[in-house]
Amino acid sequence: MRRLFWLGIGLAAGVLVVRKATRTAQSYTPAGIASTVSQSAGGLLEELRSFVEDVRIGMAEREQEIHAAFAQGEAFDDQFAELREDPRIGDREIFPEEHQR
Repeated sequence: MRRLFWLGIGLAAGVLVVRKATRTAQSYTPAGIASTVSQSAGGLLEELRSFVEDVRIGMAEREQEIHAAFAQGEAFDDQFAELREDPRIGDREIFPEEHQR
C-alpha cells in the first residue's frame, strides 16, 4: 500500500514537472514569443488609448473653462501672464530663442 502511495505521488510530481517544462519550452518557440509580444503590444496600445482619452477629456474641460470665462468677459487663467508683464524678464527668458519661431 505504501509503495502504491509513493508511486502515485511520483507520477503526480512527474506530470506537473512535464507540464511546466512543456509550457516553458512553448514560450520560447517563435509562436510563443509572437503571442507574448502580441499580448504586450495589445496592453501597451490599450494604455496609450486610455492616456489619449484622458488628455482629450482634460482638453475639453479646459476649453469649456476658457469659453465660459470669455462669455463672462473675463480673461482666462494664464499662468505666464504675470511673468510676461515684467519688463526685466520678457518672453525671451521664459521661452529661449531656440524655441521661438
